[in-house]
Amino acid sequence: MKYIDMENWSRKEHFSFFYKMDYPQYNICMDLDVTDFLAFTKKRELSFYYSMIYAVTRIANDVKNFKYRIRDGKVVLHDTIHPSFTGIDDRVSDDLFKMVTVDYIDSVTAFVQEAQKESEDQKYYFDPQKLIGRDDLIYITCIPWISFTHLSHTISLNRDDAVPRISWGKYYKRGDKVLLPFSVQVHHALADGIHVGRYVEKLQDYLNNV
Repeated sequence: MKYIDMENWSRKEHFSFFYKMDYPQYNICMDLDVTDFLAFTKKRELSFYYSMIYAVTRIANDVKNFKYRIRDGKVVLHDTIHPSFTGIDDRVSDDLFKMVTVDYIDSVTAFVQEAQKESEDQKYYFDPQKLIGRDDLIYITCIPWISFTHLSHTISLNRDDAVPRISWGKYYKRGDKVLLPFSVQVHHALADGIHVGRYVEKLQDYLNNV
């Protein structure tokens, strides 16, 4: 991790403009083609959910603007960011989710195994020890019951909250394709539409060619 030299940062003006906003977050929704990726996970007998967490985290680490964070009005750039995701324990019938945080592992098989184990082993709905003081994260959730066309997130009106929110819904078939409703929410002081576009393009390429 390193602090950005704000005075000589090419994004200085854009950061200053959007950082003043009361609500500097914005959200973009689209469909991803997961036809090949779904087939890949089934062939490897991998959980589609945890495999998607791996994929979105892997690509977020390839896009620099997704690794910027804000601390007291200053910008830091993380070397690596990690997923913090929702999970429901099928062994408990309370319909309540928990937030699970794991370190990113650069192997889809190893990551899926570790994420699944951590999710199953975690006893608390929210484990503060893994979250306190951390912003080297992306927040991930899935709504597998709904093929949504739009999504909003609960959020504190804190200009320094720059952790991206990535979500997806229930995949569905259209012709011979399997499509996945997908949502990306970022802080506009750190990422513009072009950066979200690059992220989605890289992610779609990975899903097509894994």
